[in-house]
Amino acid sequence: MMSAIVLNEKFEKASELALPESFSGINTHNLYLYVKSYQASLRADTASAKTRSTISGGGKKPWAQKGKGGARAGSRRSPIFVGGAIAHGPNTGRNYDQKINKKQKKLALKCALDALATAGKLFIVDSIDVPTGKTKDALALFNALNVRDALLVKKILDENTYLAFRNIASTYVVEENELNAFLAATYRSVVIEKAVWENLTKES
Repeated sequence: MMSAIVLNEKFEKASELALPESFSGINTHNLYLYVKSYQASLRADTASAKTRSTISGGGKKPWAQKGKGGARAGSRRSPIFVGGAIAHGPNTGRNYDQKINKKQKKLALKCALDALATAGKLFIVDSIDVPTGKTKDALALFNALNVRDALLVKKILDENTYLAFRNIASTYVVEENELNAFLAATYRSVVIEKAVWENLTKES
């Protein structure tokens, strides 16, 4: 059974905490579906091509109906002409959302956290606080982890802690309601406050 590493206030290893059984044996396809859905929701939907009805010009018939020896043409707005419309081009209004239910979201997050625990990169600490608001103090905590990057999850994010971690490019601090499987899978380590962890596991 996988375990999370419990840290003291200096972010040093103090003990280990076993993950609930519900975190193991989850099909990784749930994580794949969530990440796919999350990334699809970020698409801007700004690609747009002009159709014959929106392009300007073309009011005059290019040449006579007969006598030229070529195909008939009624407008320069046709896609076959240079400067004409685009045939079957992209248009705004497309819905990129991909449905994923609540159960799959929970399974995806558990799957991502279990993978971190397997790698020894899931940490639990009583509190993530930098009351001074100084980056050097936040950096000292991060360096104690000895990891490449870290996602830090607080119950409620205070201004001083946010300011302290803001300028550390390899860290990202979020509140409990912002934690999701995509973020957990993106970072190579995750530090979670004890209160947040208890909420994650109380239904397990």
